[in-house]
Amino acid sequence: MLDDALNALPAALAEPVRAALAEFDWPAERPLPAGLARAWALSDFVRQGCLRAPELLRELADEGALERDRAREDYRRPALALAEGCAGDEAAMMSGLRRLRQKEMLRIAWRDLVGQASLEQTLFETSWLAEACLQAAEQWSRALLVARHGEPRDAEGRPQRLVVLGMGKLGGEELNFSSDIDLIFAYPEPGRTDGARALDNQQFFTRQGQVLIRLLNERTADGFVFRVDMRLRPFGDSGPLVQHFEAMETYYLEHGREWERYALVKARAVAGDPEAGAALLARLEPFVYRRYLDYHTFHELRALKAKIDREARRRGREDDLKLGPGGIREVEFIVQAFQILRGGREARLRRRRLLEVLPELARLGLLPETETQRLEAAYRFLRLAENHVQMLRDEQRHDLPPPGPDRLRLALAQGLDDEAALLAELDALRGFVRARFEAIFGEPGAGEAPGDDTARALLDGELEPDEIRHWLQGLGLGQADADAVLERLRRLGASRALRALGQHGRAHLLRLLPLLVTAAAEQAQPADTLLRLLDLVEAVAGRSTYLALLADHPQALAVLARLFSASPWIATMVTRHPLLLDELIDPRRIHHPPDREAMREVLERLFEGVDEDDTETVMERLRQFRHGIVFRIAAADLVGALPVMQVSDHLTWVAELVLEKALAVVWGQMTRRHGVPCYRADGERRRAEVGIIGYGKLGGLEMGYGSDLDIVFLHDSHGSRQQTDGERPLENAVFFARLVQRIVTLLTTATPSGVLYEVDMRLRPSGSSGLLVSSLEAFARYQREEAWTWEHQALVRARPVAGGERVAERFGEIRREVLARPRDVATLQQEVRTLRERMWCQHGWRKPGRFDLKRDPGGITDIEFVVQYAVLAHARRHPALLRWTDNVRLLGELAATGVLAAEDAGRLAAIYREFRDHLHHRHLAGQGADVDPARFSDQRAFVQGVWQQVMGAAPLRGRDQCNNPGED
Repeated sequence: MLDDALNALPAALAEPVRAALAEFDWPAERPLPAGLARAWALSDFVRQGCLRAPELLRELADEGALERDRAREDYRRPALALAEGCAGDEAAMMSGLRRLRQKEMLRIAWRDLVGQASLEQTLFETSWLAEACLQAAEQWSRALLVARHGEPRDAEGRPQRLVVLGMGKLGGEELNFSSDIDLIFAYPEPGRTDGARALDNQQFFTRQGQVLIRLLNERTADGFVFRVDMRLRPFGDSGPLVQHFEAMETYYLEHGREWERYALVKARAVAGDPEAGAALLARLEPFVYRRYLDYHTFHELRALKAKIDREARRRGREDDLKLGPGGIREVEFIVQAFQILRGGREARLRRRRLLEVLPELARLGLLPETETQRLEAAYRFLRLAENHVQMLRDEQRHDLPPPGPDRLRLALAQGLDDEAALLAELDALRGFVRARFEAIFGEPGAGEAPGDDTARALLDGELEPDEIRHWLQGLGLGQADADAVLERLRRLGASRALRALGQHGRAHLLRLLPLLVTAAAEQAQPADTLLRLLDLVEAVAGRSTYLALLADHPQALAVLARLFSASPWIATMVTRHPLLLDELIDPRRIHHPPDREAMREVLERLFEGVDEDDTETVMERLRQFRHGIVFRIAAADLVGALPVMQVSDHLTWVAELVLEKALAVVWGQMTRRHGVPCYRADGERRRAEVGIIGYGKLGGLEMGYGSDLDIVFLHDSHGSRQQTDGERPLENAVFFARLVQRIVTLLTTATPSGVLYEVDMRLRPSGSSGLLVSSLEAFARYQREEAWTWEHQALVRARPVAGGERVAERFGEIRREVLARPRDVATLQQEVRTLRERMWCQHGWRKPGRFDLKRDPGGITDIEFVVQYAVLAHARRHPALLRWTDNVRLLGELAATGVLAAEDAGRLAAIYREFRDHLHHRHLAGQGADVDPARFSDQRAFVQGVWQQVMGAAPLRGRDQCNNPGED
């Protein structure tokens, strides 16, 4: 078998193996471990390690360790046993650690090269080995110093322990085969040791850190364990070796630089006190993951990568697998940029392992799944290649070997046939990575450069009006528009917000101003668009990362200008809630608004890690969800990516999900305090449920951008012993009343992010004078015995939107029963006509000479009344009319059952959609429901004709039809 394996290798690689076998001290009676020929051919480190210390290979073979994965504990246990066995003996400890490292690195390389370990397993085990050595060194050094100086304690007498943070690839459990380990040392509190030769804690932990580094880093006759790099600590080489937590926190908040944020993304407590380490990282999290979207990240990462590129070129490292174009570092930058940018809002991005974060970028819609898959493939190939290069001789190198045997060995280790195949694969993968990096971090377009000097002079108040006009016209604005925006620009330059801008913010604004003018000039209303954009600039000037976003992403700015031109409503929304700018980072999101399940995922992500008893945070997250999704819906509406019915569907889904979440949160709050509401009926104890019934636009799946929520709350509690089952019980009626009050408060409280929804509960039994929440029994009784016809009309468009299934099912039964009851058609016609006339007299004629699409005769309300009357009049004979709650599908059923002529029903549905579509767009444009009467004269006449035909009376016409015009 060995001969077969050697013969399968290229001669240049097989001969050194044959020569080494002749010298190898291995018992003749023992078979050689499987894979030896390949492992020795592909790695001088493995071959020479076996020749120097054949007993290590024998031990590994006896243990069966070459055929199976190790777990973290498999490394930790022998390392800590070594620390205990070598207590006080530094030479023995150093020798033992180095022998452990030699044995385990031989094993890790062997298993990787013969194909018995995945990339992840190799990275994990290398990291776990380093972690185990650190833990042993920390334990040994601590015992040494405690014996001399006593236990370090804080001012309260509590024992203190060193915290060792693993940074970079060690923190992410992605350590290279021949990597340094980047560390930061810290301890919780100042204080002193309790021994006879006492030290203050700073001295104790500094000495411990020095001993720990020496144990691992010092080169002896047995080599070293791991090279230790401490340059990532606060203030770098000039800073103290170790600091207490408060000093660390102060440093990062006051002096921390952008690159230190990237470094801390992977930070992990790897030795010492793990609980204290986790607490320290939690304290530093606000520095790493900002609550607001930090677009300055892209600018800083671009600058850092440019510096690395310049250094790589200076040192001739274009073929560097790590730092060269399209290399490992560019994949890491792409992933870390999104982590820093979004991690404050997306908890699932706060992960240390790159291969776990990449799929999340696709799930969150930040990168297409095909791109993340290709980036993952490139990263895997490059990391394998990096490891295989280092396994050649256990050298810390990242460059592609020169043509010859080493490059051939790398190709074979990568599973390729020859050097040409290796180069082709590397070129393809690195080319893709480079292209994606440039697409995400590429320099902004060339359009901004010429305007910088003029923009600077404008902001400094050094330009005369004629010079500003000339500059604006040169960027594409017409003369009239230039005059309109001149004063606004001058006010902007003198504003307090701009005077407070820091150096970075001012630089971004200087690049952004000419881009804003150019983007506005391309719109149908350039002056209005620019004025709205300048309002946004002034609003976000205090957080310059937003200026960086717009300056660095011309595509996002172009989309924003288009939306601001089409809709002052969107402009106002974005200016009040700049977090919405996040949605522009990928223009594809605008054309593909999320479906209901995707919305649910967004909402659940926003609530990851949120304490749901923190009502203020809950209210802000709900508002953040609604603003973000509605913005995407409105944008898709404006660019024609959503037809009117889907716009309403999407807006309705948003409201439903908000209600579901609000109910779940408040239910949890209430039941944690008082227990679950229960009742006794039919001889058994049951848990009560509550449900939310949507009426009107919500119930009819026809929500608009400014729609209120018409809702009714119902519960199914009845029988006896209606009380919660907690330690602080409440009567169920009280429980549900408080529940509803809290939900309404969540929805209607004015927070810094505004009101979530206006809520109208007047459709509950007995209206404003009725209970906030009714039992199903009371609701059914009211609908049968007391409800007015208009309340039954409202029931046509009512449906459960949140809450328990039993409540939803029972409500459906009540609704069907009530709507299908026998009715006198003439009486019903008169009641519906009377209600319509009353509405017209109270709310019509707001703007004489205009046609109100909603209220005026021939408009939306007439269509809705025709449908509601037809359902009430014919549902008993045609139960199919009770299936739907939206007008368009109800019109389809009215045609299918023959209640309306198919042609009439079809035309009414088309007009209804047309009116609503126009209303949506007028709302986005900041306009009311009134239009020029000539615009829809044919449609209006048709609706009035159907009204007369169905309702048996002439349509409404003027104020003369009102008995008491102006009253009520």
